[in-house]
Amino acid sequence: MPHHADPVNLNRDNSSRCSAPARFNMVNADEIAKLCYERFNQLPGRGKPEADREWTLLAAVVMVRRGTSSDTAEKDVVSLGTGTKCIGQTAMSPSGNVLNDSHAEVIARRGCIRYLMQELYKAVTGGTSSVFCAADQRGKWKLQPGVSFHFFTSHTPCGDASIIPMTDSLSQPCPPVASVKGSENTDVGAKRKTEEPSERQNTKLLYVGDKETTGTRLKDRGDTNQTCPPDSFMSQHQLLSASTKSPLKTGPKQNTQDIHRTGAKCVPGVPADPLHAGIRYHSTGVLRVKPGRGEPTLSMSCSDKLARWTVLGFQGALLSHYLQEALYFSTVVVGKCPYSQEVVQRALITRCSHVSHLPAGFSVCPPLLLQSSLEFPFSQAQTKLRHQGGKGRISPCGATISWCNVAEQPLDVTANGYKHGVTKKDLGTAKARSLLCKLELFRSFLSLASVTDPSALPDSLRKTDLQTYWDYKQASQSYQQAWHQLLSQAFPLWPRSDRDLLLFQ
Repeated sequence: MPHHADPVNLNRDNSSRCSAPARFNMVNADEIAKLCYERFNQLPGRGKPEADREWTLLAAVVMVRRGTSSDTAEKDVVSLGTGTKCIGQTAMSPSGNVLNDSHAEVIARRGCIRYLMQELYKAVTGGTSSVFCAADQRGKWKLQPGVSFHFFTSHTPCGDASIIPMTDSLSQPCPPVASVKGSENTDVGAKRKTEEPSERQNTKLLYVGDKETTGTRLKDRGDTNQTCPPDSFMSQHQLLSASTKSPLKTGPKQNTQDIHRTGAKCVPGVPADPLHAGIRYHSTGVLRVKPGRGEPTLSMSCSDKLARWTVLGFQGALLSHYLQEALYFSTVVVGKCPYSQEVVQRALITRCSHVSHLPAGFSVCPPLLLQSSLEFPFSQAQTKLRHQGGKGRISPCGATISWCNVAEQPLDVTANGYKHGVTKKDLGTAKARSLLCKLELFRSFLSLASVTDPSALPDSLRKTDLQTYWDYKQASQSYQQAWHQLLSQAFPLWPRSDRDLLLFQ
């Protein structure tokens, strides 16, 4: 059965709201998963995994529009992403022309930014937007009544949300998925493990085994269920101490001897994972960076990014110039995979639930947590079950797919941070750039600002000294104030981006 969390309002003394009507409308987890899988099936074959040998992860953003006089709702996938890769810090570009993080969750969110940019473009030029309407403040926009956004991921996000207890019920492989139309309730056998040496640093692998031992490893998604009280503040070090000293709580019928492992590493300032046998292998509740191919990365785990979006919204600093209120995911749906409601609650919600004194337009907006009974047919577990001898080693797909509901160039396929298939001579040119890289999104934003009537330009964009990507992000003052509160109260050890990597224009 799908899991869900109680939709408790955690705003307390925050000055802004958490859009109650849109937030607490229930959605069906299987329906959301089915929509996302069907959207993936409709895409062309370029960038998709090789059948029965390669696997990938999928994430998507679904927009729901509810009528004012009806219980019916329109549901549309507005952004979809696949991918498991991340580039190392030395491969990052000061020109903003490389896609640093190609994990599916990040790709889906960036594609949604492209979609929102298009809808704002329609709004400011006098067209009809299906998302936004004019807000009270000059130059500001807000969601139309009845519009909400829901996030789907085919597997628990890498980092803290994936350090999940192993139980007997999850240790057996499940039969292959014949169709997304089915809703089998068989137990999930998809597990993540350590990759082969050549891919040890930057891929997310799953495994299926008849038996697990305390030595079995999971590479990229993983955590125990130690939580901090919603109304208290616990530092990274306090969380670390609690998680490594407290025994794992399990139900009376479960036989938990180990946890799924994550390849994401603790951020600097947090002691390294204890690596003890069984459930004490990892620290829990701490910030983590994703592994890279042979070198460290500066990309935070997807668990940490999703937690951040519950406070800052998923729209980012640039779009915050145009929005009166931050945009929050009403629901996070996880596909069929090893799953713990308590662990995901801790990773995505509890760690930030106490944040207060946020500026107007921002609030703590925890999403409803659901799990679908439908497994992604291109998961590693399903790929292994279908794999035939002689087809080569099972491996993660090297390409990343982005699709979003925009009029121009909705499909973007990349590899290693660049357009898929580009040659070395194309590197550094527009031909090699992903439409999701910082530079391309920044230029889309500048185009949005240029078509905005000067009299309707948001006050924060009326400064004359705005030139670089860094300048425009810092000028989004309310967003930066909210970010400061989140850092000081919940994530003091979150690594900050190198300013030299953000000075392009």
